[in-house]
Amino acid sequence: MTAPKEKQMSFPELADWVISRALKAGAGDCRVSLSRRRAVEINYRDRKPEVIKEATTQGLYLEVFANKRYAAQSTPDFRRSTLEPFITDLVASAGIMEEDPFRTLPDPKYYEGRTGADLQLTDPDYAKMTPEERHAMTKAVEAACLTRGGDKVISVEAGESDESYEEFIKTSNGFEGSSNGTYYNVGASMTAQDEGDRKPAGYNYVGCRYKSDLPPMDEVGAGAAGRTLDLMGGKKIATTKIPIILENRGAGRVLNGLVSPMSAGNIQQKRSFLADKKGTTVGSSLLTVIDDPFIPRGLGSRYYDGDGFPARKRNLITNGMLNEFLVDWYYSRKLGWEPTSGSLSNVIIPPGTRSLEEIIRDLKRCIVITDYIGGNSNSTTGDFSVGIIGKLYENGNFVQNVAEMNIADNHMNFWNRLIEVANDPWIYSQGRFPSLVIDDVVVAGI
Repeated sequence: MTAPKEKQMSFPELADWVISRALKAGAGDCRVSLSRRRAVEINYRDRKPEVIKEATTQGLYLEVFANKRYAAQSTPDFRRSTLEPFITDLVASAGIMEEDPFRTLPDPKYYEGRTGADLQLTDPDYAKMTPEERHAMTKAVEAACLTRGGDKVISVEAGESDESYEEFIKTSNGFEGSSNGTYYNVGASMTAQDEGDRKPAGYNYVGCRYKSDLPPMDEVGAGAAGRTLDLMGGKKIATTKIPIILENRGAGRVLNGLVSPMSAGNIQQKRSFLADKKGTTVGSSLLTVIDDPFIPRGLGSRYYDGDGFPARKRNLITNGMLNEFLVDWYYSRKLGWEPTSGSLSNVIIPPGTRSLEEIIRDLKRCIVITDYIGGNSNSTTGDFSVGIIGKLYENGNFVQNVAEMNIADNHMNFWNRLIEVANDPWIYSQGRFPSLVIDDVVVAGI
């Protein structure tokens, strides 16, 4: 005789049940995170489907705090019959962990002040999207890439992916939060035949929360081909000191080396060159970096962070001055600081007034960096090095594609040489950066 099927609980009901069982098992406090996600992916190659995937997943992540000890574990199994031993085993495992007096749930006062604004995180038309539409989008991207690439094409891979998700988080000390959202990603990558054995590969992918915000599919595909063809004939130039322009979509690759050391974790562990720089100048007066979680439909928009702190707009750097660090609850206790948030939402550099074309025209000689190869950034010293791919211009005219070159500098010097910000923010990312002009950068052959 089969056992009766368990009644499925709603997320709030299940969270309450898990918390009650964890406390009964001996936890002093706990946090439970529940999520459900549906993801679809389609890839085409040679005008035929290569990948067609659809998956619905769910997860329960439980964190328990007991006698200055902490343990956490996840499971995809929501059945109470299996959750019972899962919970008791996790609480028992916390008991053998090393004591950590800083590992606690936040003071409930920090949960207050959450916005009630509609951030438009969920496309209401998501459920209406059909398999035929997904295939049509992918085919259109691939066809445009093949057409634009012409006889230089070796291969093209085009893809569309989308997902919807919902989450519910509750703690034993008063936090409760729920969120849902959608996401679409579409694009293509192309490999082309260049001189000799060179086979440059380029790509163009865009992401949005609403399908209606995606650019036309033929524009996406042609963009992938165009960016690949722009790599043709790329070669070194003589090592030189020259203005460079970090293209909007890739500027975050270098900027991350300045932002990462702002984290309280890096500071507490003596791995941040910015540890003593709060209130001082770390860049030129043109460098302003804002963390804004309230952009409607923003890919990083949110109501709360991982600690349950309400989302707040923060001016991290204003006119070159460092204002804030990224301080989560755990490291705020270790450092004795007031917490802010240890994570980022939508990171913005406000745009300037001139187009990239106008800026290039007025620079006698410059390199526009369009992609990167490898590289590293030392958060302790601020030194960084990265391989670059780009385009050389003289007096506003294109001269040649540039490859196999490298830039190496220190962030404290590099960002003080920011001389202009373009008016072209890249909106298909969590990092909304315009193109950035950095003066007097040594570009060296590898």
